[in-house]
Amino acid sequence: MTFRPRLLLATMVAAGALFAGSAGAQTGIAQIPIPGAPLTAFDVTYVDEATQRLYLADRSNKAIDIIDAKTDKYIGRVGGYVGLRFKNGKPSNEISGPNGVIAFGDEAWTTDGDSTIKVIDLKAMKIVDTIKTGGEARADEGDYDPKDGVIIYANGDDDTPFVTLISTKPGHKIIGKISYPEATDGIEASFYNPADGMFYTSLPEIKGEARNGAIVVIDPNSAKEVRRFDTRGCHQNGIALGPNQNIFLGCTAHGKEGMEAKFVIMNASGATVAEIPGAGGADIVAYSKTNNQYYAATSNNPTGHALVVVDAGTNKTVPGGIIPILGGAPHSVAVNDVNGHVYLPVSAKEGGCGCVLVFGGPL
Repeated sequence: MTFRPRLLLATMVAAGALFAGSAGAQTGIAQIPIPGAPLTAFDVTYVDEATQRLYLADRSNKAIDIIDAKTDKYIGRVGGYVGLRFKNGKPSNEISGPNGVIAFGDEAWTTDGDSTIKVIDLKAMKIVDTIKTGGEARADEGDYDPKDGVIIYANGDDDTPFVTLISTKPGHKIIGKISYPEATDGIEASFYNPADGMFYTSLPEIKGEARNGAIVVIDPNSAKEVRRFDTRGCHQNGIALGPNQNIFLGCTAHGKEGMEAKFVIMNASGATVAEIPGAGGADIVAYSKTNNQYYAATSNNPTGHALVVVDAGTNKTVPGGIIPILGGAPHSVAVNDVNGHVYLPVSAKEGGCGCVLVFGGPL
């Protein structure tokens, strides 16, 4: 049976621009067009629920795009980033940007391909500070501790990967750095856990063993790792905190290196709660308290690009919850928990819309 999620019309879209697709592909998709150069390269999508603004790291336009997540309409952008860059004649994630983005109050903290963190004044709509991490490759994903006013960002593509913790107070002091030479496939997503006041950070691979990864727990104030727990057969990039201190792991496993396509749910204690087969090859994941669902953007799913939806109560994929996506690189997803809207940027490549798709939840 073809699954047709309830969709929210983000903009008036001409009938000819809708996806017709084959059976099983999404139809009648709502779209938020991104102006300027065609959207062929992007990274993190982030929603600030206090303002209901969505921020997209748009490498194609060397900018952070800003969208009103109340009305699902494009507002504008802030430029000043390196954009998509090339190494040996090929596009390189390692030196491209913008990448990560976090917004709170009147600021957005963003990362760039030149190993810097750039702070945007959202009232003035311009970059007002640039913080050097000391790395050679891009600064990437991170998260924000609102209690202590601390940001964590990862430099996962340097020869020796590291995380940087920075105070958001005036002066933007670097609190500390932690190097992870054992992280042989870089450092990926982090989240802040209000239950214990710690950052949780994903190391997909330890010491060259693709099946073995870890999640490290970092104290924002001391900038030190306080504990870690192993992950197995997942090679997780994205991680998202759900209910009951459960963590949804966006496994990149998709049938290669002996790892089946699946997702994993672990507890913050390190115990495995569930393994969810049937899809994989994910990057960024998200959790919605309003919808009580996890979402995974999977550009390397064995059966094709998809948005995967998992019920956070049953820890199972919802019926019809592997939603085929037409277009390139759907690897980023975010949720506005005020209204339950789910946002999935899709590249203009492979016949994609070069836009942000909007789904209404729960799916």
